[in-house]
Amino acid sequence: MKADRTPTARGTSRSRQARTAHRRPSVATKQKAAAADAETGHRRELLRQMLLIRRFEDRCVELYSAAKIRGFVHLYIGEEAVAVGVNQALTDQDAVVATYREHGHALARGVSAGSIMAEMYGRSTGCSGGRGGSMHLFDASRRFYGGNAIVGGGIPLACGLALADRMRGDGRVTCCFFGDGAFAEGEFHEVANLAVLWRLPLLLVCENNRYAMGTALSREHAQTDLALRAASYGMPAWPVDGMDVLAVEAAARRAAEAVRAGGGPYFLEALTYRYRAHSMYDPDRYRDKDEIERWKSRDPVDALAAVLRAGGEPEGGVDEIAKAVDAEIDDAVQSAEQAPYEPVENLLRYVTSATEPS
Repeated sequence: MKADRTPTARGTSRSRQARTAHRRPSVATKQKAAAADAETGHRRELLRQMLLIRRFEDRCVELYSAAKIRGFVHLYIGEEAVAVGVNQALTDQDAVVATYREHGHALARGVSAGSIMAEMYGRSTGCSGGRGGSMHLFDASRRFYGGNAIVGGGIPLACGLALADRMRGDGRVTCCFFGDGAFAEGEFHEVANLAVLWRLPLLLVCENNRYAMGTALSREHAQTDLALRAASYGMPAWPVDGMDVLAVEAAARRAAEAVRAGGGPYFLEALTYRYRAHSMYDPDRYRDKDEIERWKSRDPVDALAAVLRAGGEPEGGVDEIAKAVDAEIDDAVQSAEQAPYEPVENLLRYVTSATEPS
């Protein structure tokens, strides 16, 4: 029997096809859903990285109090959004230079929690071979060229790395983290001038946490708008909310893109806050408790978790991320405690060159 070709039958067929097409997601709808899933996955990863830093630092407090790690320890609690956000704009080939408060920078850069914890313990499996401790983390395989115990000491190093990259013309960026206290050091101003003069591929990230040790920003700087002062050297300079990881990431991507395009150095002032004292030995008597609580109410970890939940994150999803992070840190501590110290015979190793100059 031939199919009915009457107008009514054809109309019914078209209607059925239209209903089927209506039920089937369009390509645009699928692409939109895929983009939303990717964005959610990315934000979950940002949260994981910030939680890793936060829980790592919390564990350092416990271990320091138990005398399992010693020496100076400067915690990054409260500032996690800066390191995590900025690193999203960097490639594996870019270089990073940090400060003595660099646990967060190293973790965000991809240095393993295990090698950092081993370094805190002074064990030979540490990222600096157990010789550097908290303030001298270093991992050339990640192009992480270390913390620096000298305030502002990493800025000239970053300038040299950026100069080398410019001479090679390989499109790399050097990112240098430093604090508002280092902004007052001569090294910053010397480098700012040279970087603009030579158009160096240098991203300068000032983590303005309002205090240089125990000295408030307004007691050290006559002009507290540090981005405004940096701009006077002739480079783009902008403030960004350092308690919002998404804002930091967006600002860092714009900055890194401009630097890679040959625009010369770029300055970001991340307005942030450290919840803990300057270091573990600091009694922290120079800050008002209400001030600390006001900043904690804007916690970057909680803020991103709230964004995820508002976007449909399943109940308990954030807790699952936290549990995985805790397990990673537990493994790092266990591994560090079982790792060996460097043999005493190696005491003078690396003090001088292994070979005689010709």
